Amino acid sequence: MTHPQTRWSQFSVLITVFFFWGFVAASNDILIPVFKKAFNLSQSQSQLVAVAFYVAYTVGSLIYFGVSKAIGSDVLNKIGYKNGISLGLLISALGTLLFIPAANNSSFTLMLSGLFIVGLGFSLQQIAANPLAIVMGNPATGAQRLTMAGGINNLGTTVGPLLVSIAIFGSVAAGSTTASIESVKTPYLVLGAAFILVALFFKFSSVPNKIDLEAVASDEAQDSGKLVHKASAFAYPQLVLGMLAIFVYVGVEVTTVSNLPAYLELPVDQGGMGLSTAQIAPYISLYWASLMIGRWAGAAGAFSVGSSAKRMLTIILPYIAFGVFLAVNAIAQHEVAQFYGYALVIVLMLVATFASRGNPARMLLYFALCGIAALGVGMSTSGITSVTAFISVGLFCSTMWPCIFALAITGLGRNTNQGSSLLIMMIMGGGLVSWAQGALADQVGIHASYIVGVLCFAYLAFYAARAPHILKKQGIDLDQLTAQGGH
Repeated sequence: MTHPQTRWSQFSVLITVFFFWGFVAASNDILIPVFKKAFNLSQSQSQLVAVAFYVAYTVGSLIYFGVSKAIGSDVLNKIGYKNGISLGLLISALGTLLFIPAANNSSFTLMLSGLFIVGLGFSLQQIAANPLAIVMGNPATGAQRLTMAGGINNLGTTVGPLLVSIAIFGSVAAGSTTASIESVKTPYLVLGAAFILVALFFKFSSVPNKIDLEAVASDEAQDSGKLVHKASAFAYPQLVLGMLAIFVYVGVEVTTVSNLPAYLELPVDQGGMGLSTAQIAPYISLYWASLMIGRWAGAAGAFSVGSSAKRMLTIILPYIAFGVFLAVNAIAQHEVAQFYGYALVIVLMLVATFASRGNPARMLLYFALCGIAALGVGMSTSGITSVTAFISVGLFCSTMWPCIFALAITGLGRNTNQGSSLLIMMIMGGGLVSWAQGALADQVGIHASYIVGVLCFAYLAFYAARAPHILKKQGIDLDQLTAQGGH
């Protein structure tokens, strides 16, 4: 059987929206400590920024699900994938407009409402863009394409905190350590204008409006006689368990960094770094850059090159990504020498990557175990060692999204869009788990509260072990499917 090659011209257009998702998500981590001081919030209250943004994904997915039921047809099949992404971008642009009255009236509620509407738009974009990334070529390399898209997402998460921090605080070199709520609106209005321009760009791009989902399911199966054709996506156990996996994965990814500013600001004698709010941006940037580093390594498998070239790219690409982080922070006049040793931590991530041999379930398992180890080191040490361990969680979260997403929608056929919307709905974990850790931190302290992340990684290890058995019963062997991609 011949498999289609990745359609790079279309794929390169598609991944622009992945950049914006990352830019905004990471910038929220700069807003959290700003709002905490400006509105005199507790740690759990400050996490409402994450709650508003990530719960919007759930509300957006429920709206999508409800409208699809009401019209008797899947929304994206009705309006088209490309049109769906354009509409989502325009909804997000409307959300940024709320930052004008929110800033003018110093209203925390309006700020949260603006972020909520931005997230609503992102939910529709995600429902359309994730399946598109997987089907734009050989299904065997679908997870790697989604990993590559995630790498572009994390280019946004790397530069987002720095640009927003500069826009809010001004030049860090000038010694500014406080910010007015008024200064928050400018970067988001610029972002809104960008959303509108990209929506127009998408509308007239070559990105497909329709995809044949049944053909994709047939390509995934080694034994098409075992393919399961069910009326509802809920009937597929890989999806139901995958929904909870997305919830806890986004939860641990977001809560680790959302609570990190409070830990960085702790006095040195309490285990923290004693930093001011204006000094935390490079640490937040490194966390999100860690996801970019891991995803660039995982994306090497999407290229149509020989196995030795793929191995070389797997090693080189993450260090190029690390170089991007160092360059961006040097330009922003941050001290980068303190981060050079992080190059050694990347080696551990590469070992786990090679050991997985391109199998999404195996990669999810190894990275979940590494995540547990990283949080364990962070909780049992203090100062820069502890901070580095917490930041390295980003490396081990890096390829989890594409691994979970690919496992959960494999074999769904015509239920793929419904399954995708249900997975996007579970992004609310980013807000709820962050709030839960914030509430625990108010009781036991930031340091000990990271036990929440350990529990999240434990479930992900379980899902990684269980999913291959479920798929094999449906005629899908992950090792054989991976081999078709040339790994």
